[in-house]
Amino acid sequence: MASSLPKKKSRPASSRRRLKPAADTRGLNREDIALSLTHEPLQPLLGRIGDAGGVVLGGYRDPLGGRELVLAALPFRSVQPTPFQRDLSPTHTKRLAAGIEQAGSFLDPLIVVPAADGGFWTPNGRHRLAAAKVLGLKYITALICADAELAYRILVLNTEKAHNLKDRSLEVIRMARDLARRQPTARESSFASQFESAELLTLGIVYQKAPRFAGGAYSAFLKKVDRFSARTLPASLRDREGYAARLLAIDGLVVKLVAAMQKQGFKSPYLRNYIVARINPVRFARIKPGDATPPLPIGQALTRMTAAARAFKVDSKMGSDLSWFALGSATAE
Repeated sequence: MASSLPKKKSRPASSRRRLKPAADTRGLNREDIALSLTHEPLQPLLGRIGDAGGVVLGGYRDPLGGRELVLAALPFRSVQPTPFQRDLSPTHTKRLAAGIEQAGSFLDPLIVVPAADGGFWTPNGRHRLAAAKVLGLKYITALICADAELAYRILVLNTEKAHNLKDRSLEVIRMARDLARRQPTARESSFASQFESAELLTLGIVYQKAPRFAGGAYSAFLKKVDRFSARTLPASLRDREGYAARLLAIDGLVVKLVAAMQKQGFKSPYLRNYIVARINPVRFARIKPGDATPPLPIGQALTRMTAAARAFKVDSKMGSDLSWFALGSATAE
């Protein structure tokens, strides 16, 4: 069926959205960027670098926000990835190591922050670190920031390998569990910028329980009903454990419905997405970006979705409806 669908036409270059430069410049002036290594606030960080066996190469203030940074060469053994990062991709690591070997230079410094054990964490360099291990490097270059909270800015910092939905969700839930241990009285909503989107927390729990879960089929539904909680992180995560269990139960019903449709001769690759869309209680609800009030609270939405899945009847007349759904899905890709 997919082969007969019309291809999506690309828009002419003139109609594509152009990048618009800012009207005014911003950031530090030239004389404010240089940072002397005798700068008093840097001394604890410089001492830590020396204790680790590293070599300080220079210091400067970030030209955008003025954050104080140190450029250093650190012993490979002194740097570890943050424990809540996505799983390592051996394929990407080998490809990256081969590229570094071919270039003959390790040109992309890791962003690094102090770790509690006296070493250093990198929130965005797991694959480069693994590539350095493959290459047998003794030292790696790093931009070091004294602010350990930078370690929780994973999603905005990690650009070396594009995140898919599963990667993002697993990183966010691992980060949330770590923060829940460190700051048990903090509200979940206070970490909105670190977590990026509320549904990633729920999906992260689901992926931890079912790594092959088809999260993409449920993402649109969750985006409309899942919001950051005002409860503390430990309490909110307990709530989300319940949401995740209910979502997995719904998917169990959907899997049975997919099998029933296949038994009646439906062979479309969009069967799961089609069923999920049909049982989605907020499918036609319109929400504005940043809307804090969902069309339905997530608990009620999951209850209605479960009821709809149980009441769903497979009908041979669904063929034309499924064809239109497939056409729309293919066009959107």
